[in-house]
Amino acid sequence: MSTSATPRERLLEAAGELFYSDGVNIGVDALCRAAGVSKKSMYQLFRSKDELIAESLAARGPLYQSMLRPGPEDERPPRDRILAVFERQDDIVAEGNFLGCPYVATAVELKDPEHPGSVVARHFKQQLTDYFHRELVKAGADDPSTLAVQLTMIYDGGAARAVVRAQELGGIGVLTAGALLDAAGVRAPELAGQLN
Repeated sequence: MSTSATPRERLLEAAGELFYSDGVNIGVDALCRAAGVSKKSMYQLFRSKDELIAESLAARGPLYQSMLRPGPEDERPPRDRILAVFERQDDIVAEGNFLGCPYVATAVELKDPEHPGSVVARHFKQQLTDYFHRELVKAGADDPSTLAVQLTMIYDGGAARAVVRAQELGGIGVLTAGALLDAAGVRAPELAGQLN
């Protein structure tokens, strides 16, 4: 943690790390101790622990999303850009210390769809689905909305499997997403040309 970080930044960073590693039920005392911030300061910066949960998740969201998705400079075909998400998921799991998708983990632990943290989690999960949808539209898929949801489910299933089995995915997400794309006619350009 940067020594030049503000108390708010330190709290957001500590909360993001501790909520992911220990769960959102970790105590305020432990959060404040990890951030080097007093409880009084915490409650001056955030109205409640619930707000801190939501804001810490939102603060980490863009970095997590950018780790998964190819950037706009990546000019591969849509199918490859979709499969790149699953390849990156494989890499993240293989790096070790993978505790699941932070959005799903938070929403499952909170068990309240209206909790501010659940709302943020839903927003970021929707961004992944929206990414798949955009790529599927570019690929000319017949039903991009349904396919995008199915791809998100494959991603979430892979994350859950990695946690429950405590093992690497070994490319199963890439293979499963690829099979779904094949069945929907979203094939690699060289294969699409052979089949026409």
